[in-house]
Amino acid sequence: MNTDQLKKEAIELRHAKHQVIKTTLNANMENAHDLATVYTPGVSAPCLEIKKDEDLSLTLTWRGNVVAVISDGTRVLGLGDIGAAAAIPVMEGKSALYKRFGNIDAIPIVINTKDKDEFIHTVQLLEKSFAGINLEDISSPKCYDIEDELKRTMNIPVFHDDQHGTAIAALAALLGALKVAGKKIEDVKIVMNGAGAAGTAIARLILEAGADPAKMTILNSRGILYDNGKRDRQGTFAEAVKGADVLIGCSAPGVFNNDAIREMADKSIVFAMATPVPEIMYEEAKEKGVFIYGSGRSDMPNQVNNSSVFPGLFRGALDVRARQINEEMKLAAAYALADFALAGNADPDHVVVDVFDPRVPKAVAKAVAKAAIESGVARATELPEQYRD
Repeated sequence: MNTDQLKKEAIELRHAKHQVIKTTLNANMENAHDLATVYTPGVSAPCLEIKKDEDLSLTLTWRGNVVAVISDGTRVLGLGDIGAAAAIPVMEGKSALYKRFGNIDAIPIVINTKDKDEFIHTVQLLEKSFAGINLEDISSPKCYDIEDELKRTMNIPVFHDDQHGTAIAALAALLGALKVAGKKIEDVKIVMNGAGAAGTAIARLILEAGADPAKMTILNSRGILYDNGKRDRQGTFAEAVKGADVLIGCSAPGVFNNDAIREMADKSIVFAMATPVPEIMYEEAKEKGVFIYGSGRSDMPNQVNNSSVFPGLFRGALDVRARQINEEMKLAAAYALADFALAGNADPDHVVVDVFDPRVPKAVAKAVAKAAIESGVARATELPEQYRD
């Protein structure tokens, strides 16, 4: 894909359409009776029912299918701190993905403050309007505090997709890659290059899935931070990757472009997830002996893309009226994605799902809904009919 051409088309699309999402009517509004039912005086009846039980707003209004995609514009894609207004196209695009792949009505919201507490308070005030919150493109380290406080104080799912959506996609890809490579997660040596929001979330979820902490190494730009189950170890990138089975990058373009990865174990797995330019390109990784390669790009094999995650994840959470998205639900999503990928003709260039396969979000949603009920965070006590075998 020609990046410059895509940017030109993105501008032309928005000049022509002015918006990539919109609301539509879901009720008849053809006569006075319709108007009186949708609005006053009929509307007073659902109002009074919700007054008795606020959870009914999840089934008697659009709230039950609405997610807020919220940012302060302080860390937008690879563009950095571009401000709240300039972040709207990304939030709008994310909302379009929710609709296309999960049939979820997502609303783009930008909050014009860099103050952490003001941001938190504003989102808290919005709780009764939404069934879930997708935090997006918020700078580190405040993104951790924001998510933690909102999860603690709100009774709907709060999900920082830059962390957890990426982590789920990476774990799913890793599970598929390990199966193709004939290796087990508890046996492999894993190197995580990048200790930001995405990198730390990936490391945590991989450990939750059974990886051995003593076989995981985490680095930042200065070198090794965590190694052999211990913090603050010294060492270089080359020392870390020697003999490693898995290398995952959430760091910077081109940082794997040296001969160090030639020293990785046989049937090595490399996920170069920096965007838009990865740590190493597919052709060079293959030339250096990498067995399975993945990246965030759609023009290379094995796109590790959280677009395969969040629509189905929230679809399942909303369908059982979940109060939160917990570790059990994240792991369920990852395993569902891996199982789906491996059910096809998996090979080194095909260890992840096709995001356009309509069965993918349904498979994720079913697994997530079941995990939410079993872990006790769903308001529903039984799986919805569409998820029953």
